[in-house]
Order: sequence, then structure tokens, then C-alpha cells
Amino acid sequence: MNKIEIFNETKKDILELVDVRKVIDIAIKNQKLDNLEFNIIIVDNDYIHELNKNYRNIDRPTDVITFALEDYEDGIKLEHRMLGDIYISIDKAISQAEEYGHDLRREICFLAVHGFLHLLGYDHMEKEEEEIMFSLQEEILNEANITK
Repeated sequence: MNKIEIFNETKKDILELVDVRKVIDIAIKNQKLDNLEFNIIIVDNDYIHELNKNYRNIDRPTDVITFALEDYEDGIKLEHRMLGDIYISIDKAISQAEEYGHDLRREICFLAVHGFLHLLGYDHMEKEEEEIMFSLQEEILNEANITK
């Protein structure tokens, strides 16, 4: 049984959060996982800026930041996995949707999947890792019928 909580910490009504729930369910099935627990927290640029500054020493807002609870180096596999938290800036999601020429639904779902894959240990620091992660993101979004 999965427990995924979505918290909107902004003053904005974000109807697209229903789609975020659906795409995350598809992402979990795509990865053949169960018994997961994690949170998605929607915040504004000021809040995510502080997180980015305090935890990554980067003094600017970002679109998504994750805090993973699992240590992939220890090799321990648990039946119930507490993955961590995904923070998404709604302000960045709105501006990036405009910049990339698609709707907020696509952008916020992309950021949620991106954060989810980071919680699972995927990364995009190296070209090969990026190709794997971004290909998987597109596969999940296409499966959810969330296209550009």
C-alpha cells in the first residue's frame, strides 16, 4: 500500500494536482514498486529559494528539490520504503510552462516525476545518467498521456 501525500503550501488553487497524483501512480507502477511513502510539497519561489540556499548552497530558486531518506550505498532493501520529500515551486512551474510552450499540467507532472525518480536514486549529472533518467520521465509522462 502506497502513501503519497500532496501538500499545497501556497495560496494558489492548483487544479493540476489531481493529475500529479495520477502520474505518480503510473510512475510507481512503471517502476514495479509498492509499499512506498513520500510527500510532494508545493511551495513558492521564496520558500524553495531558502531550501536551495540552506541545503545546496545555491542562492536562487529552483524548480524542484528532493530530500531522499534512503541510502543507496547501504544495500538494505525494506518492505516498506519511506522515500522522502519532493518540493516543487509553483512559481517556477508556471514560468517554465510558459517558457517551454506547454501547459502547467505538463510542467508540474514533469517536475513530480523528476523528483520521484531522484528519490529512487536516478540522477542526471553524467550524460549517460541523464539519457536514462530523461527517457524514463518521457516514458512515464507518455503512459499518463501527458504530452508537450
